[in-house]
Amino acid sequence: MKTVTINTEKIKGIFETLSLNLGGKVTFDLDEYTLDVNNSFAKGTIIGASFNDDISYVQFDMTFSADVKMNITNLKSAPVYFAYCSKGNLSHSFGVVGEERKLKTFQTAILSSKENQENVLFFEKDKRTQFTLILVGTQAEVKNQINSLNEKVKETFFGDNGNDDFFYIGSYNLRIAEKIEQLNAVTQTGIVRHLLKEGILRIILAMEIQQHTDDLASASKDSNFLTLREMEQIKELSEAIKASPEEAFTIKSLSKKSGLSPNKLQEGFKMIHNRTVNDYITHMRVLKAEILIRTSDLNISEIVYCIGFTSRSYFSKIFKQKFNCSPKEYKFNLNPLAITA
Repeated sequence: MKTVTINTEKIKGIFETLSLNLGGKVTFDLDEYTLDVNNSFAKGTIIGASFNDDISYVQFDMTFSADVKMNITNLKSAPVYFAYCSKGNLSHSFGVVGEERKLKTFQTAILSSKENQENVLFFEKDKRTQFTLILVGTQAEVKNQINSLNEKVKETFFGDNGNDDFFYIGSYNLRIAEKIEQLNAVTQTGIVRHLLKEGILRIILAMEIQQHTDDLASASKDSNFLTLREMEQIKELSEAIKASPEEAFTIKSLSKKSGLSPNKLQEGFKMIHNRTVNDYITHMRVLKAEILIRTSDLNISEIVYCIGFTSRSYFSKIFKQKFNCSPKEYKFNLNPLAITA
């Protein structure tokens, strides 16, 4: 097992240490660091950045050829860590000899330890792991500010027990996975990229805190959570619909394809997308229609039929509900000379 020790006080130091231990090349753009690794020991990418309110994040998409033990330290403060596993799984312990707890795919974890104690992450060999770690409160001077985000977060979770170890693993949550995909899909550069990523990261942080609240509220109820396999199936169906919304998807066909009952399908889509199955299909079709209006030479009628709708009036109605104007007005506002529908 290979051991890597990183100190979270400075994002730059994290990447210098990772590069030293894993190899690869570090690139830098406006406080965002990227480490690309491709050698016999490790393959993948690690991205990280720091933002306002003493928030940082490090995102792993890595496959190691040997088991890896990553010791995370911070001698000057005791940050709160918000973790989410998008693919694979890994384990955590407080200190090297502490109890190991596994974080599975689509699960979120919130943890904090006593000052000067290591948080240890265990990565399994030959298993691709996608893992996002949000750090709040890595700087000692910020920690002592009464109204700092770090202090508010600690007060929310720990109350008067801020000096104790804290570990929470949440139920499965695919909405966070989708938001992380948005984070990774940002293509802009420079200050625009930085601001967009900061905004999405704060939403992810809020979602993870809300997940903790929801789990506590449902702990005493007979909640029917989806299994990991069912979550994976819902995610696969969602991606298929998103990729080809014009296809004639029905609850019956999706149920047959996945093996999930219609009730499970509805439960899963409401949990993940806050929409019914049919509402999600319609939503994806409207989004694709908007893209076609912007990027193609098709007129509105052609677009209506190529995305799977049979009624132009119905399409215009739901398009206006989303974009506050008709498809024709939308196209005209993009290019007054190009209106052909």
